[in-house]
Amino acid sequence: MEFLGTTQTASYCGTRRSCLFPDPAPISTTKDSYQSYYLPGYRYLNLWRPSLFYKVSSVPPSPDNQLNPARRPPTMLPSLRSALHARYSPHDWHQANLVQLKGSEAFRHWAGKLNTDSMRLMQDKDQLTYQMQEDSRRNLGERLSNLDFWRAELVYEHERLLTENHALETAKKRLECAAAEAQGPLKVALECLYNREKRMGIDLVHDDVEKSLIKEADLLKDWQARMRKLAERISQQLGINRDVQHALEQDLSDKNSARFIDEKCFNLRNTSDSISFYHGVEKTDGTVSVPETWAKFSEDNIKSSQHARANSVRLQDETEAALENASEEMWSHFTSTNLAFSYRISEVADANNQLQAQLAKILQEIFQTENTIMLLERSITAKECPLKVAQTRLEGRTKRPNIELCRDAPQFQLVNEVFTIDDTLQTLKQRLREAHDTLQTLVLNKSKLEHEISVKTNSFIIDKKCMDMRKTFPSTPRLVGYT
Repeated sequence: MEFLGTTQTASYCGTRRSCLFPDPAPISTTKDSYQSYYLPGYRYLNLWRPSLFYKVSSVPPSPDNQLNPARRPPTMLPSLRSALHARYSPHDWHQANLVQLKGSEAFRHWAGKLNTDSMRLMQDKDQLTYQMQEDSRRNLGERLSNLDFWRAELVYEHERLLTENHALETAKKRLECAAAEAQGPLKVALECLYNREKRMGIDLVHDDVEKSLIKEADLLKDWQARMRKLAERISQQLGINRDVQHALEQDLSDKNSARFIDEKCFNLRNTSDSISFYHGVEKTDGTVSVPETWAKFSEDNIKSSQHARANSVRLQDETEAALENASEEMWSHFTSTNLAFSYRISEVADANNQLQAQLAKILQEIFQTENTIMLLERSITAKECPLKVAQTRLEGRTKRPNIELCRDAPQFQLVNEVFTIDDTLQTLKQRLREAHDTLQTLVLNKSKLEHEISVKTNSFIIDKKCMDMRKTFPSTPRLVGYT
């Protein structure tokens, strides 16, 4: 075994000596016995000296050493020299380390195996716990799905029942309103007959409109009694439907509460704040039903609701049929009367339009005739100046002297121009007289057309007023009870 980093003069590197006698001269030094060993990265480790030896070796030399300079000065051992002789040998040191290492390795191996088994056990238990928790969570999820299904069915059935109840109440109100609305058409028909007596002249005729108005009043009383009886039957069915509705609402309320609780349990996690220990809760069983009876309870409620809805639908069909028949018959007379009114109004309007068109043409002709008269007068006035020019030229040429009074081409042209212009003036004046006669005839015809148009307009206004009054006549929605 090498002593790395020791001094070259350490006493335990050589033979054991007595401290009572001077040491003989050394044959070899530690430097000769042990070669310097350089650790990697520590090249100058052999220059190290312990502080204790350095202090001892720095003591001034004794007189013996001065008298015998050829001899090596005696080595001075430190005060712990006796402790060095009491230490274990390197073999013991190695054996002790080996035993310690083996024991430590054995304990380490046992601890590693224990840790591995513990980790495996924890993993298995964690997996089991996680699987059980996931199974419980899955079962809660399936329960929530079942609750959602039956809740959806109950909500759907409840909505359908509410819809049917509302429809029944609407049907009852429709019957009552339709019975009340039957009085309106009679008053309208009588007022239309009264107004049509105000027609004038040839337009005061007994036409199809009067016949339809008389028939329209005979239909309304019979339907009133039938509608009131049917409304009483609907009131009885509404009482049954309300009992079924209450059962559905109670079942739905219970399922909403159960879903809230199960959803809260479903959302619980290991990190939730609301979790706690409830010892013995797993031993308590407060259930009152099993899944089969639980589902059958809701199914029975739904069947009761469906039966009530079926009865309600039958009553609604009867109501709808009665209202449709009443409306159809009323509309039949109402439509026939309106068609008669429309046809009569159309006839009067066509006659009036023809008269209006003819009057417009007459007015246009009057305008054109007046314009023609004005143009004729202007044309006659315009021809006077050319006549004056021609006559003045002829008169001026008569003053030519002697032989210059020649019947030349200008003379012939001027004479012809005077005759032509004079003939034109006569023709235009004749046409002007004819235009004035035509204008008088057109004005007389215009007066007759205006009188006839006033008669037709009065008849048209009366019939149109009747049609405007019939706009308040119950329409199809009002006849079937809609307000």
